[in-house]
Parts: sequence; structure tokens; C-alpha cells
Amino acid sequence: MPLVRTPLRRPRWLRSAVLVAASAGLVAAALPAPAPLGIGDPLFPHLGNPGYDVLAYDIALTYPGANTEPLAAVTRIDARATDDLERLNLDFTHGTVSAVTVDDLPAAYTTRGEDLVVTPAEPIDAGEPIEITVTHTSDPSGPADTGGWVRTGDGLAMANQADAAHRVFPSNDHPADKAYFTFRITAPSELTAVANGLPTGRVTRGATTTWTYGTRHPMATELAQVSIGRSTVVHRTGPHGLPVRDVVPTADRKLMEPWLRRTPGHLEWMERQVGPYPFETYGVLVADARTGFELETQTLSLFERGLFTEPAYPEWYVDSIMVHELAHQWFGNSVSPRTWSDLWLNEGHASWYEALYAEETADKSLETRMKAAYAASDGWRADGGPPAAPKPPSPTHKISLFRPVVYDGSALVLYALRQEIGTEAFRSVERRWVAAHRDGTATTADFIALASEVAGRDLTAFLRAWLYEAKTPAMPGHPDWRSRPAGAARTAPKPG
Repeated sequence: MPLVRTPLRRPRWLRSAVLVAASAGLVAAALPAPAPLGIGDPLFPHLGNPGYDVLAYDIALTYPGANTEPLAAVTRIDARATDDLERLNLDFTHGTVSAVTVDDLPAAYTTRGEDLVVTPAEPIDAGEPIEITVTHTSDPSGPADTGGWVRTGDGLAMANQADAAHRVFPSNDHPADKAYFTFRITAPSELTAVANGLPTGRVTRGATTTWTYGTRHPMATELAQVSIGRSTVVHRTGPHGLPVRDVVPTADRKLMEPWLRRTPGHLEWMERQVGPYPFETYGVLVADARTGFELETQTLSLFERGLFTEPAYPEWYVDSIMVHELAHQWFGNSVSPRTWSDLWLNEGHASWYEALYAEETADKSLETRMKAAYAASDGWRADGGPPAAPKPPSPTHKISLFRPVVYDGSALVLYALRQEIGTEAFRSVERRWVAAHRDGTATTADFIALASEVAGRDLTAFLRAWLYEAKTPAMPGHPDWRSRPAGAARTAPKPG
């Protein structure tokens, strides 16, 4: 992504001259009826928008003190046009828009589906910088399983995967368009606000405090995180002096410490596997909420409080789930999927390192886990599609995309690859993958190409069979492994 943060603006006299000839309303009237667009993602056809590349978001949120009431918000988007535009679409829903400007001039706007359709006062030429400012509300009400804001016991957090960031703020809500983020969160002063990245300022005025955070690396919208509540921020140091900060309910500070202090060790272990941690900070956000999942929001992973307090969960299991979300910082966050069909690259890798960590630290056999996954694999593929061509999620339950086939069903592909090319070559693929695509996006085809290069032979046929076939191929080195009939499949929401 370009590093430009403050693009040059077209001269105001030129824009004013255009306004003399045509108002935003007249321009809008001359265009075809607005419609939801999308960039053609096969799983989310209306997600994302063509014609521009977002460079940076600046999101100001004012929390009223109750997590059932809408937040006042202003979202500023710095972008660059990639096409000539007479109109542009933003993904946005579940909030009320009161004003839109484009390059500081009022713009016409309307909604279609889950799109906010904006008609600037003057057309935009390809290559031009654009500044879009939307004044709106951000509504945390609604069903808990639709994503976006998560209401916690004392405030709010975010869970935007896969297509719910636009339930919080207007955006180009697709991981193919990563950008830098600034968050400005105003809340009652007795509360603590935290967001992705590092703090850059805090100002108290009367009864409210404004907290400002910024990212140093581009981020996909689905990885945005804002936490507001009665929280304590716990600081410690990770490898190479990395700032580690955890956010926990203040009442649980001591209760959570035995888990929180494990993170520096988890970071060291992951760096031994794949190389340097890719971001400016990391930490755990413990939310007093029931979501049914944990989530790898960039630099600050979201965890349910219950994961750490439920006595039925073995210690090794909780430990490995923490590593799962940490692994995503490399696989899914730093290297993001170009399309949602590339999701296996996120979840397969996170599940792989979760399982490898459990083997190395808790004597939980990776081979035994992969053999069990192989036995279930044909059923998982029948239920959810093959790893790199998953079936679309239910339109009313988007989290249904996160089926077992994208977890252990996809880790199984990595196990097969390691069996085929050997451990050292496999480790080389992994390290080169995260280094080559850091801060960017990548595809399944990119992974196949890199694996072939490292192996010194064309692995296209081998990996395409594992990634796209309805039936699971024979496992190298284990000709005796068998997969159960398809009827044995089960579906499940994202477990971690």
C-alpha cells in the first residue's frame, strides 16, 4: 500500500468554479440509479467497492456511557481514485448518516442495500487523491451474532470478521484494501478506551477523556478493534523490547495474570517458527461477553473471559488457543487474504501452529490430531467445500463461513505439504511466505508458487488436489489413513 497520508488537494478555486456550473443534486440526477456494487468476491459479492484505494482511516467515536445507545461518529477516509468516478460507494449499514463531504465540499448521498452511495460535487479523475468525511452514528444494538460491536459487561468491543466492520464505520470493507488507522475515542473519564496500534494522545475535558491510537502498519477493516469499559491496561515487555499490553476487566486483573504473563513466551515460540513479529505491539483483550469465538484483531486479540475461567478447559488447550490467535498476526493480519476464498491461509496456519505448540509443550501428538482430521476430511469437504473453495456462508449467519474445513481441514493441507517436501523445506516456505507478503495481501496461487519454488519442483497438481478436490487425496507417508463417509460431517462456528 502507498505510504501517502496527506494527499494534495485540487485547488479550491477550481472546485468552486465547477460548483457554479453543476450542483451535487444536478450531477446525481444525470447518473444512473445508485446500486450496491462490490469487488466480485465469490463469497461476499457486494463487499468492498471498486474505483478507489483507501490509504488511511481516521475514526472519531463518542461513547455516551451506555452500550445500548448509538455512538456519535465521524469517519474520514483518505483514498486515491483508481478509476474516473462520478459516484463512489462505501460499505455501511446499521447507522444513520447526517452529512457527507468529498474534498471538503458537501456531497449527495443515499443508501442501497448495505452501501452508502456518494455523489461528489464534481467528478473525480483516476489518480486523484480523495478525502471523504462521513458524519454518522454507530449503533451497537441488534442481534449479537451479526458482528460489529460486541456489548460487554461494562462497555463495548469489536468483532468485525468477516464482513461486519461496516456495521461500525463506513469503509471499503474487504481485506484486499488495507489501510492505516487512527482512532479517537471519547468516553466518560471513569472508563478506559483502547484500540489497535499504539497510544498517541489522551486529553481530558470535564467529565470525558479522548483517547487516540494509531497503527504503524496497514490493516484490514475486519481486524479493527476498539474496547471501551472499566478496564485495566497491563504492560510488559516481549522479545526485542516489544511493547506488550493486555486489556482486562479491572476486577479480573489478578485472576488473569497467570494467563497474561504467558504471552512473551508465546511470542518467542512463534518467532522461532516463522521469524520476527510483524507489528508494533501485541496483547490480549479479555471481554466479559459471550461470542462463541476468539478473534485475532490486529495487535490486540479478543478473548472471551470464559475461556480463562471455565474449569472444564485444560490448561494446555487454553494455552494453544492463545497461540492460535497470536499466529494470526502473521497469517491473516500481516499477510491478509486477497479474497475470502483464501481464508484457509489464515485459519489453516493458525490451527497448524496451535497444534504444533500443543505437541511441543503438552505432548499432544500432531500426527494423532492430523489423522483424526483426515478421517473427518471428506465429510468436512462435503459440508463446507474444499479448503480453498469454501461454500458461501448462510446469508443470515455470515459466521457460518468458519466451518471445520477451514481449521483442521486446512491444517491438514499443511501437514500433507510437510510430508511431501520435508520439514526443513516446509519451514522455509513458511518463513519466506510471511516475509515476502508482509503488510500485504496474497492468494492461494501465490502460496502454491512459493512452495514449488522452495521445493524445486512444480507442486501445482499436488496442492490443487489438496485444496480444491471434493475428496481428500492420499496422505504422503500414511497410505493406511482413511476418511469417514461424508455423512459424518459437522458444522461449527469459529472455535478459536
